[in-house]
Amino acid sequence: MGALISVAAPGCALGGAEEEGQPGQDAGAGALAPAREVMAAEVAAGQMPGAVWLVARGDDVHVDAVGVTELGGSAPMRRDTIFRIASMTKAVTATAVMMLVEEGKLDLDSPVDRWLPELANRKVLARIDGPIDETVPAERPITVRDLMTFTMGFGISFDASSPIQRAIDELGLVNAQPVPMTPHGPDEWIRRLGTLPLMHQPGAQWMYNTGSLVQGVLVGRAADQGFDAFVRERILAPLGMRDTDFHVPADKLARFAGCGYFTDEQTGEKTRMDRDGAESAYASPPAFPSGAAGLVSTVDDYLLFARMLMNGGVHEGRRLLSAASVREMTADHLTPAQKAASSFFPGFFETHGWGYGMAVVTAPDAVSEVPGRYGWDGGFGTSWINDPGRELIGIVMTQSAGFLFSGALERFWRSVYVATESA
Repeated sequence: MGALISVAAPGCALGGAEEEGQPGQDAGAGALAPAREVMAAEVAAGQMPGAVWLVARGDDVHVDAVGVTELGGSAPMRRDTIFRIASMTKAVTATAVMMLVEEGKLDLDSPVDRWLPELANRKVLARIDGPIDETVPAERPITVRDLMTFTMGFGISFDASSPIQRAIDELGLVNAQPVPMTPHGPDEWIRRLGTLPLMHQPGAQWMYNTGSLVQGVLVGRAADQGFDAFVRERILAPLGMRDTDFHVPADKLARFAGCGYFTDEQTGEKTRMDRDGAESAYASPPAFPSGAAGLVSTVDDYLLFARMLMNGGVHEGRRLLSAASVREMTADHLTPAQKAASSFFPGFFETHGWGYGMAVVTAPDAVSEVPGRYGWDGGFGTSWINDPGRELIGIVMTQSAGFLFSGALERFWRSVYVATESA
């Protein structure tokens, strides 16, 4: 692939030569034009107000943007626009856990009871759709590794009417969509979670999301400081991720993208996922900094994190994480039985596995014939991939959840791969 130079789309603020008054040369835009066409078509069709994306190989970076920052608005998307990245938070949280494992403050194969006594002596639902007081004893404790691999026996229930999901909602645990946020602080949140039985036996199957929520509480307990403070001190500050945090401060709200709608594919009903600007749930520090979906970020900030992983845990000569920890995070840890028991998206585990805080591509898929990439998406409409075999990093950020499920995201990534394979 030829060099990728940072390129300004209309209204896209760029660093480097452009800030010094030197016009950028569009060396990467030609090959990546199909990716822009995918995104421009989504904007033209009204599927999203706008988007920003970044494709990098080594030090060569191409950044582009289309559209505006909010529905009905006129402010163009910019390189420094701040987005709710939702589940792209999970990889950052897993990194925090692995830092504490390296320090000996956590052990992957130890029961979580030592740090989270609220989760000791678990009961398990006798049947997933049964009353929450019909239980059997857990066959073993939940381990730290169970949290990391999402096999703790508790996760998102796709049956909103089930007794366990009703109990989750009544307790205000916010186990699925990130907004509205839970009003409970970490200690009260984990206490409430501990009053519920598990949905399945620990280790029996993969269940989404809750593992990352619990990881955040675990990091706070093991580090003896707030989870958000640990992330800022040990990850965000060393990497220079200046626009990434668990909320958007007032002086940055002008760069905060508005939130689009989620469209129910069956009913066509549109639901606004969050308010905009100062009324957003992300406009003030949360009571519960979510390890599953709490962060906001920019494409350049997340590139710093992605590069650290691509470089085996090193950022600008400073080691933040061991190479062994990165390999552990980016390997598939699920057994065929755990995958088969999952009720996640149909066919997902035919080509994917799960590492720590991210998916791992294990077989050829619609994006690439060569497996090996890893990364994850955010439910507000963001996505990230690292492909070590191609030294490729890709990040795309919108605030429209439909982008993830309409086929547009897959078309976008495929166009990027076609460009990188042919150039």
